[in-house]
Amino acid sequence: MNSNKVLAFLRLLVSLSIIFTGSSVFAETTFEKIKRTGKVTVGTEAAFPPFEFVEDGKIVGYGKDILDYIVADMNVELNQLDLPWQGILPGVLAGKFDFVATSVSIRTERAKKYAFTVPIAEGTNWVMKRSGDASINSPDDLSGKVVCTQLASGSEKATKEWEEDMKSRGLKGFKELKLFTAHPEATLALANGTCDAQTQTVPNLAVVSKKQKGVFELVGPITDKTYMAWVTRPEDTDLRDYISSKILEMRDKGLIDEIQDKWFGFRMPIPSEGHLPEGAL
Repeated sequence: MNSNKVLAFLRLLVSLSIIFTGSSVFAETTFEKIKRTGKVTVGTEAAFPPFEFVEDGKIVGYGKDILDYIVADMNVELNQLDLPWQGILPGVLAGKFDFVATSVSIRTERAKKYAFTVPIAEGTNWVMKRSGDASINSPDDLSGKVVCTQLASGSEKATKEWEEDMKSRGLKGFKELKLFTAHPEATLALANGTCDAQTQTVPNLAVVSKKQKGVFELVGPITDKTYMAWVTRPEDTDLRDYISSKILEMRDKGLIDEIQDKWFGFRMPIPSEGHLPEGAL
């Protein structure tokens, strides 16, 4: 190839580079893909009653009622995946589904990695014991006890932080921390005496203790007041903001109160702001 042809070829490459760099060809966002295809895929852990659980072969619960409202507004087909909790957050980052429609505790390290919606419920971690266990009257009484909770959950982290707090005040740590794949397994372990206490978010424990009166009792909180929400990938803030707008719309219409009465028997305020830690996406 002579020099003139080489120069002509290089000019062509430069011209094409300018054309494509200056064009308005951008990658499609997840929200745009959902609207274009008419389909949305969400990741859920349907072992977190009363938020999400399986009844008569179908996923139901407080979170499902919220999701149904949002999907109806989108006017799209829903594909709801029921997955173990341990695969939920890695799965959304890997693009295996469009967003997480299950309850995720808002924690500082998570808020820097995932785009959180406005809260759907309170997420403060509490302690629950077997009724009549006089050896546990406050969270400090977990010192020297066998405690159970869910593996890789916000409750696991909160429970370990509580143990460190007790040690810093001269108390003993736990005798053992037992970790289960799902919270209902931890509740069963508490009931059969495999562990002395369970830690989990207070809405869930309140429902369990209410339904099984005489079996369990709530003890007290091991964290400051926190919240639970849904998440999207960090780049999908348009989808996150849309979901948040629908949750707040339900709140303002009184629909959140209705479904909280239905599933919990009590109400939890849903804040519009102030729920995210510093540095959140």
